[in-house]
Amino acid sequence: MSSPSVSLPGDPPGGRRAVAVWGIGVAVYFVAVIFRTSLGVAGLDAADRFHVGASALSTFSILQLLVYAGMQIPVGLLVDRLGTKKVLGIGVVLFTVGQLGFAFSPSYGTALASRALLGCGDAMTFISVLRLGTRWFPARRGPLVAQLAGLVGMAGNLVSTLLLARLLHTAGWTAAFAGSALAGVVVLVLLALFLKDHPEGFEPEPVPHQGAAYVRRQIAASWREPGTRLGLWVHFTTQFPAMVFLLLWGLPFLVEAQGLSRATAGELLTLVVLSNMLVGLVYGQIIARHHAARLPLALGTVAATALLWAVTLAWPGHAPMWLLLVLCAVLGACGPASMIGFDFARPANPPERQGTASGITNMGGFIASMTTLLAIGVLLDATGDDYRVAFSAVFVLQALGVSQILRLRRRAARREKERLVASRVETVHVPV
Repeated sequence: MSSPSVSLPGDPPGGRRAVAVWGIGVAVYFVAVIFRTSLGVAGLDAADRFHVGASALSTFSILQLLVYAGMQIPVGLLVDRLGTKKVLGIGVVLFTVGQLGFAFSPSYGTALASRALLGCGDAMTFISVLRLGTRWFPARRGPLVAQLAGLVGMAGNLVSTLLLARLLHTAGWTAAFAGSALAGVVVLVLLALFLKDHPEGFEPEPVPHQGAAYVRRQIAASWREPGTRLGLWVHFTTQFPAMVFLLLWGLPFLVEAQGLSRATAGELLTLVVLSNMLVGLVYGQIIARHHAARLPLALGTVAATALLWAVTLAWPGHAPMWLLLVLCAVLGACGPASMIGFDFARPANPPERQGTASGITNMGGFIASMTTLLAIGVLLDATGDDYRVAFSAVFVLQALGVSQILRLRRRAARREKERLVASRVETVHVPV
């Protein structure tokens, strides 16, 4: 007879109230993703509205991602100091004002500032939602809760590719972006009325202010761990092909380089999102059962993505629809594969460094995305919109990432094994 499951002392109880409160936080993240990816379906319209070329157009997404990546570690520290509700509240205000400002921007400069503001608010959501899950659910539910949060985020991407794109072409630029900003107001009201940082009786101990030296030590200690650096490079190498495609360059590539209608291109972008959600569930189950599958899954996703891009770009003339369908389905695996990076960083760091290590890891894919967005924009301008040359930048970033993964994999595996053995020894010697 199996023994009943027991919660550890201080372990939150979970339950329906936890689901309801966590659901509000996830709703905030859902809206943030809609706003983050809204430019992906409006790239051509933005170029016409602000009279800019490919390089200037890519700057919208580059600046947004630059702010997002740069905020990851500071946001983790803010959540520790201020609590989830305050940080999420600040984030909602910032990304809603950013989306509203983008709707009414009269010039390229003001539109750029609006996207930067949006990126700042967006940066405060995901880490906050992860922290909310750990405060309301038992630790054993952590991986499932994080996975579900990611799936809801991809659903926000789906709203962008389906609803916002349609609204943009029926109601116009200002109505589409200003109307979508109302979603931010709704979640802000829900957050203010119902969200709580933690259940009654589970208040965390106050964290004393430890100054800049403490922050530097946290970052340095996390970075010294091979698992943290391996996590960053896995995230770097796997996430950016789909991010670049969905965030900005997918629609122009499909319409201008492949000769598809906007409606058909939008359906292919939707396929990327749907594939992401499906593959995320599959990868999560595989890794839960076979821990050693982490690296093969990550490298396999990189290899499949590189192969499909190579075939698509080398195809004479327009690629056939079947090939574009397969490409978009494979791109859907990039997001779930990037989450594997956190599975390397997490066991490499003690609990008090988890936020810092996650922030470092999460920067990887966004740095790669910024670099590729800029490279594609510059190459398009330099080559007269030759998408074959421009999208070849993908292979350079993948080669760099794979070389770093192969360099770090043995050191990270050895260090992880040492930590596992040490924790077992400590468990054996704990008095009952």
